[in-house]
Formats: sequence, structure tokens, C-alpha cells
Amino acid sequence: MSFYEQISANRKMTIFLFVVFFFLLMALGFVVSFILDSYFYVPLFGVIAIVYILVAYYNSDRIVTALSGAKPADPREYKQLHNIVEEMAIAAGVPKPRVYVIHDTAINAFATGRNPEHAVVCVTIGCLKRLTREELTGVVAHEMSHVKNYDIRVMTMAAILVGLTVLLSDFLLRMFLWGSIGRGRSKDNGIGIALIALGLLLAILTPVIAQIIKFAISRQREFLADASAVQMTRYPLGLAGALQKISKDTEPLEAANKATAHLYIANPLKGQKIWFKGLFSSHPPIAERIAKLRGL
Repeated sequence: MSFYEQISANRKMTIFLFVVFFFLLMALGFVVSFILDSYFYVPLFGVIAIVYILVAYYNSDRIVTALSGAKPADPREYKQLHNIVEEMAIAAGVPKPRVYVIHDTAINAFATGRNPEHAVVCVTIGCLKRLTREELTGVVAHEMSHVKNYDIRVMTMAAILVGLTVLLSDFLLRMFLWGSIGRGRSKDNGIGIALIALGLLLAILTPVIAQIIKFAISRQREFLADASAVQMTRYPLGLAGALQKISKDTEPLEAANKATAHLYIANPLKGQKIWFKGLFSSHPPIAERIAKLRGL
């Protein structure tokens, strides 16, 4: 897939995410409105969806950095990091992203933002202290590849929209537990009972559906970003060495969560069992990525 094809595919995926989540919210609003005998909730959920999506789109970098506990990297204190980011931005042909750090000794990094002009590259203090310059350059180059091909737009929006579905699911489940749903007159007929059951099912399955959509962002993009990083650095062993250290690092990244885990260069949720790992894992196996890099 060429650079332009990657950008086009990511733009289509962004629109797909917007449409799916919008109609999911509208469906939930319709179910709740029917059960409560008030169709006020249909336009309300629609407005919430539109406002949330617009706010998330234009503030995605701020939202993700806040959720991750990331702070701007002072150019004087983190001079080497800024130099590396600038070098890789030039190699990628994109504007230099804003540089952030997470004060955590785990080794990891991510990129976020809606486009290269509003991008952020963030690394942990663990990267700065435990990686060589060549390894850190490989990590930054990997993240710069996501910036260049607009992976950051899709991955960031997926993280934010998944967060919305989790909040909505929790809200609906609490309504069921508190008995708020099912008091309207529509509960006395078969359709009302069916919609109550559908609402409960949606409340339970919405986070799962959201996760599946998030994992629809192909894991192959990690392989593509690895390969693109090597094109920039001309040194595959740098990124391979960083991934090797990450694979041996047993320390979890405290600021990470399930909604943002797929943004990182490697899964930051150490020690958590992933059922159906091949289907629901947010990253390809590190050993496979290292093998491919060493084969270049």
C-alpha cells in the first residue's frame, strides 16, 4: 500500500467510525425514548453524538495527552529528544510534532492528533533513561510513521469514541439497576418488553462492539510503521533493540488504559490476559516484529 493509499484508507476509516458511533448512539436513544414514552431522547442523543465527535476531533491531542498524564517536554531539559524528533520529522517530510513526556519508568511511546499539523509525539521517561540514542530514534521514527500516514487520526478517534461508548454503557446499565427503565406504559406490550431486552443487550454489548471496531484498525499498520521507521533511520537494529527491551520490561504503564492502549508502540497493559489473543490483541507479537526488522 502506497503512502497516498494509506492516507485515503485512514480517511475512509475515520468517516466509518463517525457514522457507526453516531448511529449506535441514535439507536440507543430510540430504545430509551420508546421505553420511557418520551422521544425527547432521540434528538438529545443525536446532538450529544455530534457535539462529542466534533469536540473529540478538534481536541483529540489534548484529550489523549490529558488521559495519559503526558506533559510538554522542555526543550532545554530534553534537548536530545527534541533533536531526534526534529530529525525524524525532516526524514518523514512532516512538520515537527509537539513533544511530550510521561513521567513513568516503563518503556513506551505513542503519537496522537488529527493530522501532521496538530500531532504530538510522546515518550516515557523510561525510554529516555533505558534506551540508547539509536533505539530511541527507532521508536520516534515508528511514531513519526503513524503521523505521516494519518494513522494517528484513526487511532486517536477510536480511543476517544470507545471511551464514550463505555460511559454510555455504564449509564444505561445504572438505569436498569435503579429501575429507571421499564416504568413507561410501553413496557406492558410485547414490543416494549422486546425493546427493554434490546436496550439491556446493547448496554452490555456496546463496549464489546466498540472494542471490535477499534481492533478493526489493522495490526498490519504496526508492521508498516516499523518498516517506514527503518526507511527513515536506515538502521533496523535500533527499533529492534528497543522492542527487545520493551518485551523484557515487566513494568506496566500506570497511565495507560484499555481505551488508549492501542495508541502505544507496544501494549502497555502488562500482565493482563487477553482472550482470543489473535483476534482482540491491539498489537502484533513483539517477537514477530523483531524478527521482521532483523530480516530487513
